Amino acid sequence: MLSYLSQIGHLAKFHLGEQKTKLEMGMLIISIDIDVGNKILGRVNKGKNDHNINKSYSEYSIGFLEEMALPIFLDLFEGFEFPVTFAIRGQWLDFPNDALDWLLGSPVKHDVGAHGYYHKRFKHLSRMEADFELAKTKAAMNRQNLTPTSFVFPGNSVAHLDLLAKYRFTCYRDHGGFLKDGMYIRRHFELWDIHPALCVERSTKYLFLRKILDLCISKKLPLHIWFHLWNFGETEVSVHNSLNRLFFPLLQYAKYHIDNGKLSIATMASVIQEITKN
Repeated sequence: MLSYLSQIGHLAKFHLGEQKTKLEMGMLIISIDIDVGNKILGRVNKGKNDHNINKSYSEYSIGFLEEMALPIFLDLFEGFEFPVTFAIRGQWLDFPNDALDWLLGSPVKHDVGAHGYYHKRFKHLSRMEADFELAKTKAAMNRQNLTPTSFVFPGNSVAHLDLLAKYRFTCYRDHGGFLKDGMYIRRHFELWDIHPALCVERSTKYLFLRKILDLCISKKLPLHIWFHLWNFGETEVSVHNSLNRLFFPLLQYAKYHIDNGKLSIATMASVIQEITKN
């Protein structure tokens, strides 16, 4: 959990640390990991894939929570007309459902990136196994007429980066954490690391996020926040409460600065398109 001390530490680090990426204005990037997608996969995989998803919850439970939370978050982003990156798991695409249809049919042009096929940790895979996982991921997405360029490693287990370029990914989110989080974008051979600045959790405070966003704006840096859908409540009411307490005021504050020309909103894919267009 993002404790109070960790929040203070992040503020100090971002305020005093060396800034590696200067932009024309501050930039807010949001990426969301969809680890399962729906409860169907928990039944299909018969509990044999649970250890790849979460140490405490079953694949069925995570899928249930994500299926419930996704349309609520989609409504929020559509209300602000904010595009975000949804890193989705390939196996979810092989079992179409309402939540997937809502995502792919959103009037906002979201970046639909990849998050593996079975959500296996890439550091635990051989090169051949990682290649197989990426091939299945890309095939599942292609069947839905999706051509992802953004990749988020399952469990933030970053490995086999050279294989991403083989499957025409252009950017990824590196492993973060307090010691590695930062507001920057960097080139890594053929790929771009849209580096994570912060993992947002249920315990995160709005005023803390607002101060981080203020630093992003004043220093003209990319602020890449990310989170899991399943971490903001067990019921629709609790998810709505999390949105009203944290995300709605954050996006409202961001929109104010966007309207005043001090901030832009981007996805992992769109920021690379912007960087490389010239």
